[in-house]
Amino acid sequence: MLKRLIYVLPVLVFLALAGVFLTGLDLDPRAVPSGRIDKPVPAFALRPIEGREQGLAAADLADGRPVLVNFFASWCVPCLAEHPLLMKMAREEGVRIVGINYKDRPEDARRWLDRHGDPYTRIGADIDGRTGIEFGISGVPETFVVDGRGRILAQHIGVLTEEALEDRIRPLLKEAAE
Repeated sequence: MLKRLIYVLPVLVFLALAGVFLTGLDLDPRAVPSGRIDKPVPAFALRPIEGREQGLAAADLADGRPVLVNFFASWCVPCLAEHPLLMKMAREEGVRIVGINYKDRPEDARRWLDRHGDPYTRIGADIDGRTGIEFGISGVPETFVVDGRGRILAQHIGVLTEEALEDRIRPLLKEAAE
């Protein structure tokens, strides 16, 4: 009996692990729960990027109007992929978007925005990445929906898509504006 168990046990372990891995394939990697949801934005004050007069601070996100907070960098290829959507939202939909330039040289950020367009009403330079850590980002791009009181309503990890905007971001912005 013990000899049979020695041969059957590895098969059972393999089947159990296969079941766990197959279940994980159905999970959305962007659906990582955030500990920041429904909490105030962290305290921060960032200097402006080159060519801008105003930086960005936590107080700027609690002025009564909802806002998208977008972490981006000039060296980030996925940031370039989502950039046309941000431009469209700012230009055609009047969405208020602020940027946090993450671990980038401020002069590189300015050149990147000059080349690709600037959807941001304000931009802060998070040169050392401390503000990104406080927000709990895992990389760039990442976008947060913040209500008019400075509370985080949602976090979107990765490139914004039209589907994510329709399903989640726009409804939250609309609700926060009411």
